[in-house]
Amino acid sequence: MDRRIQPISAARLSAPLQNFCIGLAIVAVVTIICYFWLDQPLAFFLHRNVADKTILVWLQQLPVTLPLLSSFVLAWCGLWTLMDRPFSRIQSVALTCSISFISTSLINHQLKYAFGRTWPNTWIENNPSLIQNGVFGFNPFHGGPGFASFPSGHAAAICSVMTVLWWSYPSWRCDLCCVRSRSGSWVDWRELSFFE
Repeated sequence: MDRRIQPISAARLSAPLQNFCIGLAIVAVVTIICYFWLDQPLAFFLHRNVADKTILVWLQQLPVTLPLLSSFVLAWCGLWTLMDRPFSRIQSVALTCSISFISTSLINHQLKYAFGRTWPNTWIENNPSLIQNGVFGFNPFHGGPGFASFPSGHAAAICSVMTVLWWSYPSWRCDLCCVRSRSGSWVDWRELSFFE
């Protein structure tokens, strides 16, 4: 058997970049379509037709526990390392999920500031909103909690953890897709969120 190293063709090297660019273009087109034709009608429809928001308000509080859980996992793994013990698979995955969540949260907060997207409904500090004031759009680098609708912190948190689990446990992929789609839809409906 010949063990010579075969050079990788230029087409094979550039394929991931091409796929990324195609995916990015598709996402950009879908985002523009949602912004101009779906966001406002969907926000008004949900505002009129979702009467009891009690459980949805409770679901809003779930992401508050994730930073605490991530901090606990980081401390736990740090102590485990100080005791000079090897990580189990579960500990490695938990640590990776925590790091992924924390880094995603940091990036997400910076992107919220950069985009300055108004909320669909007034809910904090009398913020301007589509439902209450007819304010709709992006206000880059405006800052403040009233201009932090995009990107969705809930969706980012869910995806950051689900991505780690997706790569760590390939046999769970179908289940993880179901969890992501269900949790994401509940969170987005709760926020009467613009498509994010």
